[in-house]
Amino acid sequence: MTDTRPTVAHEHIHWPSLIAAIAAISAVGIAMGLGLPLLSILLEKRGIPASLTGLNTAMAGIAAMIAAPITTRLAHSMGVASTMLWAVVIAAISALGFYYIENFWAWFPLRIVFHGAITALFILSEFWINVAAPPGKRGLVLGIYATVLSIGFALGNVIFSLVGSAGFLPFGVGATIILAAAIPIFWARHESPDLDEKPMGHFLRYLMLVPTASFAVFVFGAVEAGGMALFPIFASQEGFSESQAGFLLSVMAIGNVVFQIPVGLLSDRIKDRRLLLTTIGVVGLIGSIILPFVTHDWRVFSILLLIFGGAIAGLYTVGLSHLGSRFRGAELAAANAAFIFSYAVGTVVGPQAIGIGMDLVGSRGYAWAITGLFATFVLFAAARLFFHPPKA
Repeated sequence: MTDTRPTVAHEHIHWPSLIAAIAAISAVGIAMGLGLPLLSILLEKRGIPASLTGLNTAMAGIAAMIAAPITTRLAHSMGVASTMLWAVVIAAISALGFYYIENFWAWFPLRIVFHGAITALFILSEFWINVAAPPGKRGLVLGIYATVLSIGFALGNVIFSLVGSAGFLPFGVGATIILAAAIPIFWARHESPDLDEKPMGHFLRYLMLVPTASFAVFVFGAVEAGGMALFPIFASQEGFSESQAGFLLSVMAIGNVVFQIPVGLLSDRIKDRRLLLTTIGVVGLIGSIILPFVTHDWRVFSILLLIFGGAIAGLYTVGLSHLGSRFRGAELAAANAAFIFSYAVGTVVGPQAIGIGMDLVGSRGYAWAITGLFATFVLFAAARLFFHPPKA
C-alpha cells in the first residue's frame, strides 16, 4: 500500500488540513442537527402522517449507502478537495430546495441528493483528517474531530430553537453555514491527499479487513439513531415529563462530547485498538443492562446516561482511529467509505430494532434491544481478540 500522506513533521498536527476537515464535519453536524427537526416539523404542519415522515427521514440512511461507494470514485477522478467543494455546493442548494419545493414526494429524491452530498463530506473529511493526523497523535486528533461533530449537531439544534421553522430564515441560515465550509477547504486544497491509486477491490472488502471497527460503527449508528430518537418515548413510559426527558437526552449528548478527546488520547497509548473497542462495548453493555433499574433516581440515571453517551460515541472515535492505523492512500479512502456505509446501515436497523422491542415488551424493550446490540458486539470483538491476536 502506498502512503500518500502529506509530508509533515512526524508528530506535528497539520493545521490547514485539520481545519478543512473540521469545517466539513461541522457543516455535516450542523446540517443534520438543524435539518432533522426542521423538516420533520414542516411535514407535520403540512399534515403528513408520522409513518410517511419516518419513511422520508429514512432516506438519509439509504442515501449514505448509495453515496459511500460513489464518493471514492469521484475523489479519485476529481481530487479530494474538488469533490468536497462540489458536495458543499450541492448540499447547500438542495437544502434550499426543501423551502422552494412543497411537493412531499419530491422530497424523497431531494433527501437522497442532500444526504448523499453530506455523506461525501463525511467520508472525505474523515479520510483527510486520518491522513493528516500524525500516528502518535491520531487518537487526539480524531477525538477533536468527533467532538466537533457532536458540538456541530448540538449547535444545529440550538440554531433551530432560535430561528424556528417559519419562512426562509432557517433554510437560508443552514445553506449559508454549509457554504462557509468551502472557505477552509478551498484554502487547504493544495494540501488535500492524493488518490492516484485505486483501492484493491470493492469498498465492501474493507468491512471484512477491519471487522471489529466495522461492527463498532454499526452499533454506534444503531444506538445513536434509534436510542436517541426513541429515548423521549422510553422516558415518558418511565414517568418522566417531556422537559425532563429533554434534559436527560441533553446529558447523554454532553457525554457524547466530553469523553471523545480523553478516549482518543487513550487510544494513542494502546497498541491494539480492538482491545479498547471491546472495553467500550463492555461499558455500553453494562450501562444498557442496568438502565431500566435506575430510572427511579434521576441523579443516578443522569450519571449513567453521561457515561453511556460517551461509550456510544467512543465506538466511532476509536474505530476511525483503528482505520487510520491500518490503511494508507486509496485504501484508507475506501475503508472510510465502508466505515460510513456500516454506520448508515446501523442508522436504518437501530430505530427498527429498538422500536420493535418497545412494541413487544414496553419500556423495558428499549434497554433490552440496546443490550442485545452491545452484547453481540462484545462477543464478536472478544472472539476476534482471542482467535486473531495482534501480530508481533
